[in-house]
Amino acid sequence: MIKRLFKSTFLFAFIGLVSCGNANSQKESTTVSEEKDLAELTSENIIIGANRTETYLPMLEGKSVGLVGNQSSRIETESGYIHLVDSLLSLEVNLKKVFAPEHGFRGTADAGEAIEDGKDAETGLPVISLYGGNKKPKPEQLEGLDVLIFDLQDVGARFYTYISSLHYVMEACAENDIQLIVFDRPNPNGHYLDGPILEMENKSFVGMHPIPTVHGLTMGEYAKMINGEKWLKDGIQCELEVVEMKNYDHSLSYELPVKPSPNLPNAQSINLYPSLCFFEGTNVNAGRGTDKQFQVFGSPYLDKSYFDYSYTPESKDGAKNPKHLGKTCYGRDLSDHKHLNKINLEWLIEAYQNTEDKDKFFNAFFTKLAGTTKLQQQIEEGFSAEEIRESWKPGLAEFSEKRKKYLLY
Repeated sequence: MIKRLFKSTFLFAFIGLVSCGNANSQKESTTVSEEKDLAELTSENIIIGANRTETYLPMLEGKSVGLVGNQSSRIETESGYIHLVDSLLSLEVNLKKVFAPEHGFRGTADAGEAIEDGKDAETGLPVISLYGGNKKPKPEQLEGLDVLIFDLQDVGARFYTYISSLHYVMEACAENDIQLIVFDRPNPNGHYLDGPILEMENKSFVGMHPIPTVHGLTMGEYAKMINGEKWLKDGIQCELEVVEMKNYDHSLSYELPVKPSPNLPNAQSINLYPSLCFFEGTNVNAGRGTDKQFQVFGSPYLDKSYFDYSYTPESKDGAKNPKHLGKTCYGRDLSDHKHLNKINLEWLIEAYQNTEDKDKFFNAFFTKLAGTTKLQQQIEEGFSAEEIRESWKPGLAEFSEKRKKYLLY
């Protein structure tokens, strides 16, 4: 097993001026070969955008500010980690309200759980949910704001909904003449591109743009792509600033200081997520209701004579009613699997081939996750993983060229 030496230290530094993607300073990121030991690439001196206070405080001076954030919106100071909200308030920024994505401001809600507006218990700031029926900030919710800060930790997969929230926030800012400032953070799966390109007839909140499953962009770069490709409604563009990181490169490994959502508890689950999330569109449990979320998979309908690992999902925070609650599931434990530099399709194919009733394996959500009907068809028709991957190559090559225009690191 590859060692997971993913400790990143954020230096609280007041240095530098923000660069907003000058084409002359862009470079193509390195795609790490499958054999490369990621531990060799660890960085210990990444400075995230939220820590570059000297850069963004002048942008906020004299302005009414809103924040799109959650529990991942934190920085490191000499005395330890603090939430960005607390930092901004201590710096006397005129912070008026907080907008929270899926899982809520404190990041404890289940996937898909409806979240009500309210107040943050610690600061008294109003918190507006950007999930459920209010994915896009309304004009009245933005009234009185001059600028919105967007500071969410992404994990680099198309179906991770924080990039969909970014789309709607950008659109609302463009429509209401509000500046958006993205505080950039590392992408822990930013070292590779993989998966099928989403076909727009399959657009949903778990896939809004024609990108591969693993896109290899930071939030700041992704925001630049949304603007540059004119993906917002009617091709509008928002006034965008990106507070870039220092000492970051896409080939650097990175372990998050806090889990970005309830069911991604560690570096292993985040690394396996692009591969195992496809199980969310099947009758297979992907570890929800266990302490190994997105590190195991299993189902009561998989052949227990073939799969030698079993577990029973329980009701837990972030997974109150997991798939196959209280039932013994047979499958695989991948918690010690080496880190991936591509999507693993073998597990999905293996599960399909060894399920009790193949007609009940997939559900309608699978196409939304895949972004195409082709992947399910290929698996049902007996395509090998290599054959499926071969069909992705033209789309990935085209996206890779498009991506170069927006790289900041």
